[in-house]
Amino acid sequence: MRFLDANVFIYAYYKPRKELTQKEAQMKDYAKGIISEISQGKEEVMMTVVHLSEIVNILKHGMPLVRLTDLVLGLFMLDNVKIRGVSKEAYFAAAELGDDLKLEANDALAVDVMRQSDIKEMYSFDESFDHIEGILRLPRL
Repeated sequence: MRFLDANVFIYAYYKPRKELTQKEAQMKDYAKGIISEISQGKEEVMMTVVHLSEIVNILKHGMPLVRLTDLVLGLFMLDNVKIRGVSKEAYFAAAELGDDLKLEANDALAVDVMRQSDIKEMYSFDESFDHIEGILRLPRL
């Protein structure tokens, strides 16, 4: 199982207003491939409701509401996607961890959930995870 960061969906679905660089286009293609593998049940992933909320908050500006709703409901219906709830106390702890790791709270929450769930790999394009011991960020582009 891998942790699934919100930015994978953002790269896969967000419609850019400018032409993408070669690296951005490669990231978009890779993100679409990850989402495809997950939607076909070939990849087991975990995320939190906080990360799901990040997806909605960004994609709502560029995606029709009905399509966004279908995306969210579809994730809940997939047996290979585990979506964890987050308590006030867990988010507070993540914010403190973020201060220690020099990460914003949502990224620290991902690290904390991964550690609690013994998950060592994550799908993310956020290079700030690269300095976190015990976590391998994929893809490495």
